[in-house]
Amino acid sequence: MDLNWQEMLFQFFGGLGIFLFSIKYMGDGLQKAAGDRLREILDRFTTNPFMGILVGIVVTVLIQSSSGTTVITVGLVSAGFMTLRQAIGVIMGANIGTTITAFIIGLDVGAYALPIMAVGAFLIFFIKKNSIKNMGEVIFGFGGLFLGLELMSGGMEPLRELPAFTDLAISMSDKPILGVIVGTVFTLIVQSSSATVGILQGLYAENLVDLKAALPILFGDNIGTTITAVLASIGASVAARRAAAVHVLFNIMGTVLFLLILVPFTAYITSLSSILALENKMQIAFAHGSFNIANTIIQFPLIGLWAFLVTKLIPGEDVTIEYKPKHLDRHFIEQSPSIAIGQAKEEIVRMGEFSIQGLKESYEYLKTGNKKHAETGYQIEDAINNLDRRITDYLIEVSAVSISTVESVRHVMLMETVRDIERIGDHFENIIELIDFRDLNRVKLTESAMDDLAEMFTLTIETVQKAVDSLDLNDMDLARTVAEKEDLIDKMERKFRKNHILRLNDGSCTAQGGMVFVDIVSNLERVGDHAVNIAEAILGKRG
Repeated sequence: MDLNWQEMLFQFFGGLGIFLFSIKYMGDGLQKAAGDRLREILDRFTTNPFMGILVGIVVTVLIQSSSGTTVITVGLVSAGFMTLRQAIGVIMGANIGTTITAFIIGLDVGAYALPIMAVGAFLIFFIKKNSIKNMGEVIFGFGGLFLGLELMSGGMEPLRELPAFTDLAISMSDKPILGVIVGTVFTLIVQSSSATVGILQGLYAENLVDLKAALPILFGDNIGTTITAVLASIGASVAARRAAAVHVLFNIMGTVLFLLILVPFTAYITSLSSILALENKMQIAFAHGSFNIANTIIQFPLIGLWAFLVTKLIPGEDVTIEYKPKHLDRHFIEQSPSIAIGQAKEEIVRMGEFSIQGLKESYEYLKTGNKKHAETGYQIEDAINNLDRRITDYLIEVSAVSISTVESVRHVMLMETVRDIERIGDHFENIIELIDFRDLNRVKLTESAMDDLAEMFTLTIETVQKAVDSLDLNDMDLARTVAEKEDLIDKMERKFRKNHILRLNDGSCTAQGGMVFVDIVSNLERVGDHAVNIAEAILGKRG
């Protein structure tokens, strides 16, 4: 029998494309339906490794991607939201959560894929309410998932007539390590263990591989899925690289353990299939679930050991941007409001230091175009926003108790200062976005324009530093210096706008380059305004 390779490949890869799109679309719909607060869930509830496992399961079920959960986790570790030990728990939970997709596939409702997609499409296009639209995305993705599987299965079916494939299947039965390699490599390419497990379920359902060959491929899928976390950790903090390393080591160790007990594990799946009368696809789903749950139970006591091991394997100082407040203790609000206000001031000073760091990162990004500075800048802005919410909530609680007139004045000053520092964060974020625009559109800034920006950045950073120092030390002289420097920033802005017009007139500057230049200068001038607001609050001139 001659195989129609074109039809086979078109069906298989077309089905794979529909499957990957559908699982992403379904995950996005679930995520939006859940309120898109996944990072907050991960931050709030991962108080210990066991809670981390539960949260990892829930979030992975919501977004239908263990890789997605792990990437978010790597980002949170890098940002200082989560410790390495907490992250290990989430990664373990993500491995369990991703098995839900295999159980969904095991339902085998492919015959109803098209009407399911029709219902989803109707909800998306004809219903205006967002929550219903989100549910429509979930339903459409759910149907598309089965359509993709049906196409892939149709593409793979003729392989039973191909001797080379039959020989490979027999080899994988006899040499489990070959099955692990096949599963790993294919998942590395596709970057979705859900897709490769779905393909495996199709192969097993069509009797193209037996259980002895299918299980090692399943183990290899778990190793291959770690590539996404590894890619996400490249160029990230030491802590993020350690979290990704744990993901790799955890899955490799699980595969090694289960290869050693492959014979009894195969017997367990066979007997389970007989007892529960499982169809072939559901057998793979139960094998996937059993493997990941057992692997987590076995390795859960080793979390401390894994953390120690990756710290040794990936040495270096664990530098992170710590989003969480360090000084806000709610016990002081009732017991000593005066100390509570002092604690808030310490946290605001820390927030101010973040704003200076963010301005420096945006300046480095302007000079070098290195994306690492942009990413750090965005992380710092996130940290400022988080501290803004936490400090504001804390100060509102303080205002509810009885405080003296002096402390009341101080309280109002701190509330206003928090707002100014948060706005500085917004302005350096605007600058980063302008530099993104410059690089994306290949806009050139003249050497003269870059010199002007360097001068204004230097003065602005120095001014904000003095404003934060005046707050920290309650130094009136420093606060007055800030007011003087802000006048210099205003004069500089006017001067540089004139320079820009001259460059436009002599044709050395493009319109787009001029727009980027003027907007950066405007943002720096506004930063100067917020710095002087902080200084005037110290001087008691604001109100």
